[in-house]
Amino acid sequence: MMLFMLLATDADDTLEARLAARPQHLARLQQLQDENRLILAGPNPLPGNDAAFSGSLIVADFASLDEAEAWAQQDPYVDAGVYAEILIRPFKKVLPA
Repeated sequence: MMLFMLLATDADDTLEARLAARPQHLARLQQLQDENRLILAGPNPLPGNDAAFSGSLIVADFASLDEAEAWAQQDPYVDAGVYAEILIRPFKKVLPA
C-alpha cells in the first residue's frame, strides 16, 4: 500500500461551482472506496462557516506519485475551476492501526 495525501486549495468564489460538481466528485471518491483504496476524504470548512470551504483533503492508495497526480488532475473540481492548486505528498498512516 502506498498512501498519498492530496490537499487541495479552493480558488476564490467557487462555492457554486463546487456544489454543481460535487456529485461527480463524490462518485470518483466512491469508486476509490469500493476498491478499498480510500482512507479518508472531506472538505475543509471555513472557520465558523460549515457551508463554505477553503479546500479538501483526500488520503488514498495509489500505485505511484504519478498515478496520484493523474487521478487528481481528472477530478471534476479541477474541471470546474474549484481547485486553485493540489499539493500531493506520500502519507504514512500511523494511527489508528
